[in-house]
Amino acid sequence: MALALAGLIAAALLALQVRGGPFVWDRAIMLGLRTQGDTAQPIGPAWLHEAMVNITALGSGTILTCVVTAVAGLLLVRRMWLTAALVTVATLAGTTIAGQAKYWVGRPRPELVDHLVQVTGLSFPSGHATNSAITYLTLAGLVAQVTHGRAVRRYVLGLAVVLVGAIGVSRVYLGVHWPSDVLAGWCAGTGWAALWWWIAATLRGRLAASR
Repeated sequence: MALALAGLIAAALLALQVRGGPFVWDRAIMLGLRTQGDTAQPIGPAWLHEAMVNITALGSGTILTCVVTAVAGLLLVRRMWLTAALVTVATLAGTTIAGQAKYWVGRPRPELVDHLVQVTGLSFPSGHATNSAITYLTLAGLVAQVTHGRAVRRYVLGLAVVLVGAIGVSRVYLGVHWPSDVLAGWCAGTGWAALWWWIAATLRGRLAASR
């Protein structure tokens, strides 16, 4: 619960602060990822640009929906009804709230550098960062509760963290989000995942006690 509260409060505080415009470090990071004197040219080799485009797709609504559907289906096949229900409700509710948060804040997309992929809509929080954190971290946390073996649980959680981190970095690299958009998404998604981990653990404890 401490982690859940910390993440959600941090995201809310960032939402209040960004109304005054981008932070100094927002601008510095975005410019640092572009070739000096040419805001249309990202740093690094050509393959890095292509890799970032592919990585950012892992946080798209289509991919996340497919992942949640596949995992929920597997859980149903294994008769893990509670975990399947929690996965579905947690991800659907989280992504819905995250989508509404964009309208509450109303922050426009950054225009400091050229966008390297086509985007629409508002900027805060980053939808890809928020929804990937909500989806991958929630899935990892809930699945870890029903997975035997400490090494397997660590691997699942570690993989989720790496995926979420890479997706968030890709959004800044591609110039479509301020770093603070991504940071808020990470905080909110982590807090949401921790909240549902606690909810699931509490429910499992009560069901076990009732038996």
